[in-house]
Amino acid sequence: MQYLIPCVIIALVIVGFIKKVPVYDAFVAGAQKAIPLCIKIFPYVAAVMILCELFEASGLNNALIAALSPIFKGFGIPAELISLVVVKPFSGSGSLAVLNDIMKNYGADSYIARAACVIYGSSETTFYVGAVYFAGVKKKKLTAAIVISLVSTFISTVVAAFICRVL
Repeated sequence: MQYLIPCVIIALVIVGFIKKVPVYDAFVAGAQKAIPLCIKIFPYVAAVMILCELFEASGLNNALIAALSPIFKGFGIPAELISLVVVKPFSGSGSLAVLNDIMKNYGADSYIARAACVIYGSSETTFYVGAVYFAGVKKKKLTAAIVISLVSTFISTVVAAFICRVL
């Protein structure tokens, strides 16, 4: 596994030479485009990070979990997983910390931990990815994309809880 990235780089250089592409010049041209892109998306990423911290620090996270608990229970999602489901669309590292807490509290082989791992792996940091993606495109129909992403995340959560309960 540790040789995967060097092998990919060597393969790209070989393909570039075969196709007579000036590999180094193409790399430099791509790297030059990275700086303006980083500057362009930075405000969006910063806004998402600040809002995530405010959401957690304000206690809205706990209030939302309490409000959603009966609804999630109706769909077969245990209350222990609600925090992970709420945090995951906002923060990858935050949801990893929640996953770690779940593993410590319930054990790695428990139903809760197995379901948490599947939920973690089958969802995305919707708002972060949305901020990065929509910073680089001209058409900004962010609302529809976010709603579709959140609905698909919820469906994957319900399916994950069900599959882990059955298996």
